[in-house]
Amino acid sequence: MSLIKLDSISKVYGFGDATTIALDEVSLEIDKGEFIAVMGASGSGKSTLLNIIGLLDRCSQGKYYLNERDVSRLRSRKRAKIRRDNFGFIFQSFNLIGTMTVLENVSLPLAYKGILKINRYKKASNMLQKIGLQNREYYLPHQLSGGQIQRVAIARALINRPSLIIADEPTGNLDSASSESIMDMLKEIHAAGNTIIMVTHNPDLTAYASRIVYMRDGAIVEDKPLKKNEIVDLERLTKEDQEAAEEIEKNEDNVIKKPKIKKSTKNKAKKGKTK
Repeated sequence: MSLIKLDSISKVYGFGDATTIALDEVSLEIDKGEFIAVMGASGSGKSTLLNIIGLLDRCSQGKYYLNERDVSRLRSRKRAKIRRDNFGFIFQSFNLIGTMTVLENVSLPLAYKGILKINRYKKASNMLQKIGLQNREYYLPHQLSGGQIQRVAIARALINRPSLIIADEPTGNLDSASSESIMDMLKEIHAAGNTIIMVTHNPDLTAYASRIVYMRDGAIVEDKPLKKNEIVDLERLTKEDQEAAEEIEKNEDNVIKKPKIKKSTKNKAKKGKTK
């Protein structure tokens, strides 16, 4: 049984001549416990795909099944409840609230469940202990390093014990040492049975994944399992992107414009006056 099933999903923005196809009839199945690395050039549809899977956006066409339930057309309140109970989100920009302490940030998702403050602070403190930041509970985000901020964001994503983690460039703003630390954390989360869907531009991070999904122009052009510690050949995929772009440009240049054919006009004889 698939945890996630996308059936011919499309996402279209704009109208008329300004229409942009962000996703073009994408079909994808993800089983529980997989670690998916989603890659592709900028504008290929990666973030749009994650937003739809995470119920942050709706598809224009197609069906989305989560745990065999059609969630394609749910109302906002139901979508929010499913997000709260099933998903944990990790963003490149961290998205912590600057005026709240580390403890308050991590405990925030529990507030939406109606859990009392003392209980949610206790759970948040335990989570911070697991990631080695319990001694930073009362710090504000600006008092932490980039790696520490991302670890706090991961703790917040895990506080509701979600079955599915969505990570959008989780190491994009970090140095190499912090990136390795964050990926080791994600590796442990995955080993604990969580499903992870991660967008990345860094081919080295695919060594942590069990499967690669590569996108181009709103479509999935490569979907294959990865061996342990296998790093994707990004150079080959990038070259194919360039070749595809050149082919599109070539086809556009070769469009033959039919010349306008002027209609022949017959000279009208002037009628002479009769005497």
